[in-house]
Amino acid sequence: MSTLNDVLKDLATEIEETARLVEGLDEAGWATPTPATGWSIADQIAHLTFIFHLAGTAASDGEAFAKIAAGAAHDFDGSVNAALQQFNKFPPAQLLGRFRALGQSSVDALAAVPADQVVPWLVNPLPPTVLASAGIMELFGHGQDIADALGVRREATDRLRHLALFAFLTRDFGYLSRGLTPPAEPFRIEVTSPAGEVWAFGPEDAENKITGPAEDFCLLVTRRRHRDDLALTATGAQADRWLDIAQAYRGPAGEGRTPGQFAHQNCDH
Repeated sequence: MSTLNDVLKDLATEIEETARLVEGLDEAGWATPTPATGWSIADQIAHLTFIFHLAGTAASDGEAFAKIAAGAAHDFDGSVNAALQQFNKFPPAQLLGRFRALGQSSVDALAAVPADQVVPWLVNPLPPTVLASAGIMELFGHGQDIADALGVRREATDRLRHLALFAFLTRDFGYLSRGLTPPAEPFRIEVTSPAGEVWAFGPEDAENKITGPAEDFCLLVTRRRHRDDLALTATGAQADRWLDIAQAYRGPAGEGRTPGQFAHQNCDH
């Protein structure tokens, strides 16, 4: 099991790698549309900046976080849009500076949480390791949108392990966002890391199993690729159905991606 220090080190690296994706862009580049309908690259960074502002506040000032969360509880989409307007009004260099600064302050705040304590969050309090893994999930998903907009391919690393485990722990989110009852029986997830290691979660004898490359699994659960464009195999009817609805985040599923939209980028699997 990864320690908090392990996850935070990888979170900090992911923040910097995402920053490097955009730091050379001019103003027109920041306005580039991404595959998320209506979102520019600037919107993606503004959203991530807000997420890290929220996480840092949750870890360091519970009362201030409760006020922000109370507003989000009544109108989730409205809160997301307000956050975009709050941060993307800044010129690119200032927005990028805030992204890096608030990202690092969230890492520092999570590192300071005592080992036996949880951090308040939007639905339930979370251990800091889990909240940091959620941050990696956000960076992976929104970073993929940015990479797709720029036509670049990011190198997959073993930092994806945190996201793979997080997706295993949040298996039921796809059901809950659609008002469906999650199956009672557990799943087995067996994915192959970029380095060739097998990461396995869940009971070995589970009837429902997902196998394939870890990067593809992460693209599935962040809904950045359609299952048809990924080299994932489902064993069992429930696992097969899950490939259609998997998501590692709470709230609306979003429109996802269409079959074949990015098929040419995954031909090396």
